[in-house]
Amino acid sequence: MAAPSNFASVKLPVDLVEQAREAAQPLRRSVAGQIEYWATLGRVVEHSGLTAQEAQAAIEVYETAGRKARLQAVPPATGKTPKAPDTLDALTERLVKISTNGTLQAHVRRIVEENRQSAVQRAAA
Repeated sequence: MAAPSNFASVKLPVDLVEQAREAAQPLRRSVAGQIEYWATLGRVVEHSGLTAQEAQAAIEVYETAGRKARLQAVPPATGKTPKAPDTLDALTERLVKISTNGTLQAHVRRIVEENRQSAVQRAAA
């Protein structure tokens, strides 16, 4: 008898797996890790009631912040090693925590409103 596992196999469209592979590579995630990430984002979006446009804007802000954080994590000339990036489990735990207490939704809605105001100002100019 096989030992119980915390994993389950599912069939996914080849195109989705290839998209996940392409998206995962620059972020140094596994294909499974990328699909988990997307699933977590989807759960948060559904739970928060965001529109697709609001979710896209929030994801863009999140990814920009992530890129900035990665750039800041580059070892300085002093030779000191930067702090290791968070694990997927730790990030997922933080995401779930802030999504259940309303912090994430409030932050996303604030960003969306700022983006809307910027768009209105650009259109008026």
